[in-house]
Amino acid sequence: MTLNTSFSVRAVALAAGVLVSLSAHAALFEDTEARRAILDLRERVERQGEEIQNFQRSLLEQQNQFEALRAETARLRGEKEELTQELRRQQELSQGVDDRLKKFEPSKVKVDGVEFVADPVETKAYEEALAVFRKGEFGAAATAFNDFIKRNPKSGYGVPALFWLGNAQYANRDYTNAIKNFNALLSKAPSHMRAAESMLSVANCQLELKDTKAARKTLGEVVKSYPHTEAAAAATERLAKLK
Repeated sequence: MTLNTSFSVRAVALAAGVLVSLSAHAALFEDTEARRAILDLRERVERQGEEIQNFQRSLLEQQNQFEALRAETARLRGEKEELTQELRRQQELSQGVDDRLKKFEPSKVKVDGVEFVADPVETKAYEEALAVFRKGEFGAAATAFNDFIKRNPKSGYGVPALFWLGNAQYANRDYTNAIKNFNALLSKAPSHMRAAESMLSVANCQLELKDTKAARKTLGEVVKSYPHTEAAAAATERLAKLK
């Protein structure tokens, strides 16, 4: 073997050794990186697993809170319904008490254009007596109005009660008492809307009693005291017939 050949062989062997060494080093480097990558991946997976568990726990807590809120809402709704029902019952009871009290409390009424305060008992008695009169039961109506006036001497219904009492007595041909009650009305309320008609009724009673002189005088008073009324027109017509 020549010197050149020997050198070539050693060179090749050296190069081969270098290559093997480099290859082994590269393989070792690749294994380390792979292990590191695997460890990193495992850590990420573990962290994600913890995060998932934490998220699940958070969801469970939120669900529990939601259930608690729903239960509390249901409880409050139930309490609200109970309170609403109780309030409604109290209002109904209060309204019932108010209605019962109103039956006994005086209230404003208006009769024949006159407004006054009347007790419910007075109103009921007056309306019942008037209902009897409108049925044509004049004897019973006269008794009812007469009793009403005696029981309620200061009632605002007193004047209209006198008017209907006089009319009931006139219908029963009780002319003397009718005149008495019509005159009582004129004495109490000479400007009342029933006054002119009441004075004309006095004249009619006097005519029924054949007291023409008194009737003529009363008819003249109607014309004088209540001009421009239907009663005055009727009085004028009857005066003309009496002459």
